[in-house]
Amino acid sequence: MTDLSILIPARNEIFLSRTIQDILENKRADTEIIAVLDGAWVEPGIPQHERVQVIYHPESIGQRAATNEAARISTARYVMKIDAHCAFAPGFDEVMLADMQDDWTMVPVMRNLHAFDWVCNVCGERTYQGPKRCGKCASEDVVMDVVWRAKPSPNSTAYRFDNTMHFQYWGEYKARQKGDLVETMSLQGSCWMMTREQYHRLNVCDEEFGSWGQQGVEVAVKTWLSGGRVICNKRTWYAHMFRTQNGFSFPYPLSGNQVAHARARSRELFIENKWEGAVRPFSWLIEHFAPVPDWEIPGGLSKGILYYTDNRLDPQIMEACQKNLRAAAGSKRLVSVSIDPLDFGDNIAIRLAPGYLTMFQQILMGLEELETDIVFFAEHDVLYHPTHFDFVPERDDIIYYNQNCWKVRADDGHALYYDCSQTSGLCAYRELLLRHYRERVKRTQEKLDELGDTRAYRNWIRRQGFEPGTHGRAERVDDLQSAAWRSAYPNIDIRHNGNLTPSRWRQAQFRNRRSCRNWQEAESVPGWGTTKGRFGEIINTWLISQLA
Repeated sequence: MTDLSILIPARNEIFLSRTIQDILENKRADTEIIAVLDGAWVEPGIPQHERVQVIYHPESIGQRAATNEAARISTARYVMKIDAHCAFAPGFDEVMLADMQDDWTMVPVMRNLHAFDWVCNVCGERTYQGPKRCGKCASEDVVMDVVWRAKPSPNSTAYRFDNTMHFQYWGEYKARQKGDLVETMSLQGSCWMMTREQYHRLNVCDEEFGSWGQQGVEVAVKTWLSGGRVICNKRTWYAHMFRTQNGFSFPYPLSGNQVAHARARSRELFIENKWEGAVRPFSWLIEHFAPVPDWEIPGGLSKGILYYTDNRLDPQIMEACQKNLRAAAGSKRLVSVSIDPLDFGDNIAIRLAPGYLTMFQQILMGLEELETDIVFFAEHDVLYHPTHFDFVPERDDIIYYNQNCWKVRADDGHALYYDCSQTSGLCAYRELLLRHYRERVKRTQEKLDELGDTRAYRNWIRRQGFEPGTHGRAERVDDLQSAAWRSAYPNIDIRHNGNLTPSRWRQAQFRNRRSCRNWQEAESVPGWGTTKGRFGEIINTWLISQLA
């Protein structure tokens, strides 16, 4: 009997052959590969090998059905499902098999796979994997250079789901994991291993979920509720190529209805305790990993954070603010959109020239990727207090602004407060924001095409405003309304030489005194302590004392 069958459902996967080659080079146990070409032949082709079986379907049967077909062919004791764009550590299979128990589902540490770059034939620029175009000159005359390198970080070991059953990374729980074999509440879905007998007994690729969606959640919850454990093995790793940009997405068609259907089935089967294979109630799983973020949110809503940057900020400020945001955000999903690639959250790099239109495009791309019900904006030069992210908008047709924010001068730590609504403190429902920023990008692009990057264009941008719902000028994007809220403790807006908007430190600088109500100046900020001095000392001291 073969030790392990690796099951690979593949549709239009250009790196399937490279993934198979990687497995063959790094396997050490009696391991075979069963690849299902679901609706398309593969290019480049798969060389013949005694440890590789290939099944071809001229028409797609779906990712779950393809995985099930591969599992039915297997005669191995264990099966491992993987995506068709993964790399592995040497001896990964030997390590996993040595540590495995029959009622476990196991996953290695997950890294990010740098699979390729685009090399431009026009300007010579190398562009990190994404849509087929040059990130510098936008030419499509590019050639692919396969890199195939596992990035040293992040090393993901902890996953969960929110109370809509939406997958989430769980950095907070990762800090609680001790040892080499650690529990995880859920799975990312691109790689997992279990016994073949358990695969079939638990029906972990239930085709009633649809072709795609909820794979990691389904496998993990069925394992836990059937009496087993889900374990991340930190003694080995695999690297997964992520597709996070427009024009560089999944080979299977992704429908919002399909995703919604899969999550609805998870909620019905698991939360409502209707899965017949369960020997534990669903509440046991939540209690086992308690406290689990998001389950306390009214109405079963999920929260996410959209961080955007032009990469031109003082590195010391940028690093401090990212360090703060990681800690303050907890386990909420964080999507970052940057000009240049950034190792922060789930990153999208757009490689466009900085500017107003680019910033609006960054926000729109982040909203399209985030997929949480509620979105908090996060700017690269703001320090966020954890209580900022406790807020839940009452209505889904209003933009909300946290007005509990102090401005702190980077040079000397002088602190200033007055009532104001800023984009950095924005929170609203994602669908509302999507509609607004799609229209904002459209109008801004039209005005830029009309006027060029002239003073008239920049004046129009200022009249349009940056904070949705805060004015009634003719240039406004739409007729949205806004409201204010105040977190228990304030955020800190670091004022430095590169802020998008000018700093005003005297009331006389305001044409309308109503724009600076409740003016206060101080050398300390509630919840943060003394600010006098440089911001780096402030944030590092506060992080150590408050978030350790």
